[in-house]
Amino acid sequence: MLEVSRIRAQKEEIKAALTKRGWTNDRLELLDRAIEADDKRKALQTENDGYLSQRNKLSKEIGNLFKQGKQEEANAAKAQVEEMKTKIAATESQLASCTTDLETVLLDIPNIPHSSVPAGVTEDDNEVAKDWPQDLPILGDEALPHWDLATKYNILDMKLGVKLTGAGFPVFRGKGSRLQRALINFFLDEASKAGYEEIVPPLLVNADSARATGQLPDKEGQMYYVEKDDLYLIPTAEVPVTNIYRGNIVKEQDFPIKLTGYTQCFRREAGSYGADVKGLNRVHQFDKVEIVQFQHPDKSYETLDQMVKHVEGLLQKLELPYRILRLCGGDLSFASALTYDLEVYSAAQKRWLEVSSVSNFETFQSNRLKLRFTDSDGKKRLAHTLNGSALALARIIAALLENNQTKDGIVIPEALRSYTGFDIID
Repeated sequence: MLEVSRIRAQKEEIKAALTKRGWTNDRLELLDRAIEADDKRKALQTENDGYLSQRNKLSKEIGNLFKQGKQEEANAAKAQVEEMKTKIAATESQLASCTTDLETVLLDIPNIPHSSVPAGVTEDDNEVAKDWPQDLPILGDEALPHWDLATKYNILDMKLGVKLTGAGFPVFRGKGSRLQRALINFFLDEASKAGYEEIVPPLLVNADSARATGQLPDKEGQMYYVEKDDLYLIPTAEVPVTNIYRGNIVKEQDFPIKLTGYTQCFRREAGSYGADVKGLNRVHQFDKVEIVQFQHPDKSYETLDQMVKHVEGLLQKLELPYRILRLCGGDLSFASALTYDLEVYSAAQKRWLEVSSVSNFETFQSNRLKLRFTDSDGKKRLAHTLNGSALALARIIAALLENNQTKDGIVIPEALRSYTGFDIID
């Protein structure tokens, strides 16, 4: 959530930046509405402070007037105190309503794109920041997509998932299950080597947690909601792991704070149909290892680059061809200031599959979290938050199966063999 003080000081710059997200004048008016709501809140606060001051002053005078035998004046002062109480109650009610209105407006304003974010509306406007390697694998005409390979080797059953739950809930079995577990352990071990503390968080969160990281109200329709308990199934470990520091004041020397967590993730993905969502390309339940950092504002973009390199290293060890995209304004998430997507090439499908998003949220999440740190001057400041997928398993498995298929079976990358306990799926 943007700070009102920043909107006041940089309104025109913010308007220009939000046009990168495709915002037009009718939506940009939210910035003016935020300032107007804050002006009204400040005026009501000043008015209420005045009433409180008068009430306190009169309350002190009443005792002295009674002591001096000035009964009539004391009673008149008491009547004034009651009048002040009525005014205070009225202004406090208006103040609460105005504060709610201000927060509602602020919750509808996304983060400001970083200066390096390209303008654009759709994923076609994203910039390719890096390819590795540039020579993509070419399979023969008999190459199979992962959903056919899964059936051939009995390692993944999408139809059984439909029977048990519904479309988009895969069932892994046999060596498919062991491959999944191997990837989770590999990713967690690599994160631990990089200095991340491992967390096992809950899979359900309350609305405060979802709101703090920006999932609410922006992505409410994509989240599974447990109405009876007023809880949400997490769309990513980012939500519970980031909220560990909600309401905290940390020390400057504590940075960087590095956390990692493996969870299952749940996304409704309403309106997703067609070949792009076949097999593991888009599912409602999937496994993912997340990395999260809390960092000093002066170092967060250096940290973002380090996190991207960490994910790159995983893809290189898995021997998967990948590319890195710098997302355009229209493709940024609501809370992100700058996001890099990492995609792997699916040789059988001949298309790129997103497997990671690494983002810097600057102070957008920390303002909602009320996460601050004490700097060297003793001043309380908002921290910067960052996170990234390291990695999401579903599409990684799809690419591994497709790219490593041979006439003898599916070859397991060298980096995973000590985890799987086998070299080939046959």
